[in-house]
Amino acid sequence: MYRILICDDEAAITNALKIYLNNPDYEFLTASNGFEAINAVREGSIDLILLDIMMPVMDGITALEKIRRISDVPVIMLTAKSEDYDIINGLNTGADDYVTKPFNPLEVVARVNSQIRRIGRSRTEPKKQEEYILGGIVLNDISKSLKVDDNPVYLTPKEFDILKLLISNPDRVFSPKEIYHLIWKEDSVIGGENTVAVHIRHIREKIEINPTEPRYIKVVFGQGYIIEKQRN
Repeated sequence: MYRILICDDEAAITNALKIYLNNPDYEFLTASNGFEAINAVREGSIDLILLDIMMPVMDGITALEKIRRISDVPVIMLTAKSEDYDIINGLNTGADDYVTKPFNPLEVVARVNSQIRRIGRSRTEPKKQEEYILGGIVLNDISKSLKVDDNPVYLTPKEFDILKLLISNPDRVFSPKEIYHLIWKEDSVIGGENTVAVHIRHIREKIEINPTEPRYIKVVFGQGYIIEKQRN
């Protein structure tokens, strides 16, 4: 059973999503604003959130920022606009996917099922010893924790995945388009490369002593990003 939280201030939309996603393996919870969504995450196990952007009391972007401080639950943003700004803002904040209103029922079902399949695989896959150490970085993929020079550092789920991709492939250059494809699991959208650049900047601000002179994540001009092996 998978618990899906639908957060939207319009009851008609909430009910429509329940109808689209009717599945005996899905249990639905509802919230009408971001504040209620945060409380739902704190109070119980949630497997997936459908989170509207425009809501009273607390909007979806603000709620997502707060949710990401306490949970890495997958989040699909719901937006009434197809403007690039809404999409990029949601992805930069930590959303895993998005759909735009008015919904195409088949698209909603496909995107939700895609996230649920990933959750299902993570439940059944055997745990692996996944710790990456490079210089002062210790990244543990089991506990999803990061320490830099023995100091705990918090990364959003997407930031964590990007750092893991780079640190687990030292000396390999990844283009922004390639990073977007591997981390967001889709071809680069308009603004996708800028989204990657924003995430890289945020990671540097958290792990580098001087982000303008990085020890770890470096740029190969015209090609992309790389973390080099530490050499004596």
